[in-house]
Amino acid sequence: MSQAGMIDSFGRRISYVRLSVTDRCDLRCRYCMAERMVFLPKKDILSLEEIVELADIFIARGVKRLRLTGGEPLVRRGIMDLVRALGRRIGQGLEELTLTTNGTQLEKVAGGLAEAGVRRVNVSLDTRDPQRFAHITRRGELSQVLRGIAAARDAGLHVKINMVALAGLNEDEIADMLLWCDAQGHDLTLIETMPLGEVEADRTDHYLPLDAVRRGLEERFTLHPSFHRTGGPARYWQVDGRGVKLGLITPLSENFCAGCNRIRVAATGTVYGCLGHDQKVELRDLLRDGGTERVNATLDVLLAGKPKGHDFNIAAAKPALARHMSVTGG
Repeated sequence: MSQAGMIDSFGRRISYVRLSVTDRCDLRCRYCMAERMVFLPKKDILSLEEIVELADIFIARGVKRLRLTGGEPLVRRGIMDLVRALGRRIGQGLEELTLTTNGTQLEKVAGGLAEAGVRRVNVSLDTRDPQRFAHITRRGELSQVLRGIAAARDAGLHVKINMVALAGLNEDEIADMLLWCDAQGHDLTLIETMPLGEVEADRTDHYLPLDAVRRGLEERFTLHPSFHRTGGPARYWQVDGRGVKLGLITPLSENFCAGCNRIRVAATGTVYGCLGHDQKVELRDLLRDGGTERVNATLDVLLAGKPKGHDFNIAAAKPALARHMSVTGG
């Protein structure tokens, strides 16, 4: 029989699960996806009921935080039914339900998310320049995303902006993005681009180490290390005289794996122990056969083999993994 909790071979307790509900997205961000993506057929994707069933197994084993991801989670048909179902688990073992989104659909559902128990959302926004936004996303409309962010704030959701720092594309906007987030009441997390999946561009052209970004910001702002944590990999800094918290996610320049507390579930029911490895187990067919005990035993196998950390190298000739970020769910 499985142990009640989920602890890997390095003694790390898994309390946070990122659940991808779809591999599809309505944008095609250059660092994340190829321009012409082939998405999975519906039969290969977990149903909403199966996602809830799997979430209940995780909660029973001590998971406190669930984050819905994609692809873009809000393009999944019936997504609000899923959010409401999982929201009913808050206070019943689950402490927090959150969402990462590109913001294109957020205006329509922000109020519903808040009513279902979601208290904060992460919104991917790499630029506030309309032309740059269209270039990076290949098809996005900035105003639509900004309306979604405003709707989330007005609904009482705490918004954290996720900005991938890209040399030659948006590095000159980072300080202004920090000021904008401060004025709007949002927090800002900067992320280094990660070598996952084949894309048309050479990622080394746009790789921007965040230690250099931080030093640049310190020429303009006074930053103090913060003990603030949200359960994810970001390390936070407080900005003197401002309410905004600055998070840095540094998978390349400063490995953060020692404190890893999470696993990732793809929309197919494939569970990855690490974003940067192909170590995985398959749960979809076990769920469909009604095998809760087999699911738990298989999760134990995953935990026993969960890698100590990833080995990203932005200068390598090939990506660290063939799968795109949208497959794993971030």
